[in-house]
Amino acid sequence: MPTFAAFDGTNLAYHVSGEGDPVICLPGGMQDTEYLGELGGLPAHRRLIMLDPRGTGRSAIPRDAASYRCDRLVDDVEALREELGLERVDLLAHCAGANLATLYAARHPERVGRLALITPSTRAVGIDATGQARLELARLRADEPWFAPAFAALEDIVAGNATGDSWAAVDPFFYGRWDAAARAHLAAQDGRRNDEAAAAFGAEGAFDPAATRAALATFDAPVLLLAGEVDMNSIPGVVAEFAGLFPAAELVVQPGAGHYPWLDDADRFVATTAAFLKVTEPSA
Repeated sequence: MPTFAAFDGTNLAYHVSGEGDPVICLPGGMQDTEYLGELGGLPAHRRLIMLDPRGTGRSAIPRDAASYRCDRLVDDVEALREELGLERVDLLAHCAGANLATLYAARHPERVGRLALITPSTRAVGIDATGQARLELARLRADEPWFAPAFAALEDIVAGNATGDSWAAVDPFFYGRWDAAARAHLAAQDGRRNDEAAAAFGAEGAFDPAATRAALATFDAPVLLLAGEVDMNSIPGVVAEFAGLFPAAELVVQPGAGHYPWLDDADRFVATTAAFLKVTEPSA
């Protein structure tokens, strides 16, 4: 597995799959890239460079835990670009990884060719969904057999009365189909998150939404924002608001998809994403 030295000497690892021009892929949740799998078959179209964030997977734990902060991780992405010898990079980021990709684009706009944000977190730009909006979206699943206890748990969370059991009970809302494949995908993530890193990721000072919004207003590279129609984490209305911050953004809402759209309909996800990431000129 290839490795490289980050700005502070921390040894970082990345996985490579597929052929053609590279796309740097950033996972969410300060966990390794294992849960992304092959993104539904995207390596048939582009070469995926999947970075294990510092402190996860095969990447080393840094000496300074403060380096887990999102704005400081921008330097890890830049070090990877330099390692690959690319003048510009295409970026694909999922969930919380979209915060990192967004900060990278704001700081290094000239280094980004295309930016694909998949069911993105929006903390970096100061957008959040209301509890009422989440409840309204959840009601779209009312005819599913697991709905009643999951919705009751969601109501507790929105009301500020959550317990550990509440968070576990709402897991089905993050998948377009709560079937054996979804359960296996969720179970496979157990223990892969670096909780210390996740806590530091959004620590005070990590985000400056006003400055980031101002930078994005002049970011003229093509941007894809892909939302899942029933995703409880990154609800479509919030992703649409995020898209409005970019001059050249395309918003796609994948029907029936949750937070992991490549699992819910791999063919549709790959068709959408590969078309956006089509190579129109050399990236190096």
